[in-house]
Amino acid sequence: MTSAPPSFELLPGAGDSPVILHVPHSAREIPARVRADILLDDAGLERELDHITDAHTAELAAEAAGRARVTPWRFVNRLSRLVVDPERFPDEREEMLRVGMGAVYTRTTHREPLRPAGFDPEPLVERYFRPYARAMTEAVADRLAATGRAVVVDVHSYPTARLPYELHGAGPRPEVCLGTDAFHTPPGLLAAAREAFAPCGETGLDSPFSGTYVPLEFYGTHERVAALMVEIRRDTYMTEPGGPAGPGLVRLGAALASLVDAVSG
Repeated sequence: MTSAPPSFELLPGAGDSPVILHVPHSAREIPARVRADILLDDAGLERELDHITDAHTAELAAEAAGRARVTPWRFVNRLSRLVVDPERFPDEREEMLRVGMGAVYTRTTHREPLRPAGFDPEPLVERYFRPYARAMTEAVADRLAATGRAVVVDVHSYPTARLPYELHGAGPRPEVCLGTDAFHTPPGLLAAAREAFAPCGETGLDSPFSGTYVPLEFYGTHERVAALMVEIRRDTYMTEPGGPAGPGLVRLGAALASLVDAVSG
């Protein structure tokens, strides 16, 4: 009997690279045991995956890694965020609980039921969320030990038109949105990102999405862990909502590689 594929993967980079490209939302894979509790029929689930998946972002990170002078590390989620969303707080701190999108989603992008009322998220949190969080914590700790610092660059995408689940989607939707954290995003990292993505169109700040991902062990306490979220508007590189990538992916991969190079030295 073959073993189940891993739910996440750490792809090694250069030993002296502090950069981890984190790709949490690129996959569509849902294990059968998890699929059984999702209320949508197969066609409805495919439509939801089209909307919720940050399609082709793993390929974008791979493109950047192949172009960078110092190869970054890549931490890639191999399961859909409909299994668990590794970037949510696993408790009441998570504001997306208001729309049924905590660590385990109970509502869709259009606020329709995704899982049954009263669904217990804990088994999924234990099986998938906590191992992912531990592995990311270890990856960051490893970069700190090896280089004295870590730079986590989240690679995301977002739809051109606002979806009903978005809590803060009324503001600007630039080609590239940079999500920041007051403690973990130093000015130099933000400036490097603005310069790297300038050829790709307008670069905005914290709209329509804000914040960064930092493992909780380091969050708000370790200033040597820097973080930035890169949110790319999907019409710049793919056919929406869930279609193929276009030539924009290569251009954006080159821009991401420029950012990696700028912060690796």
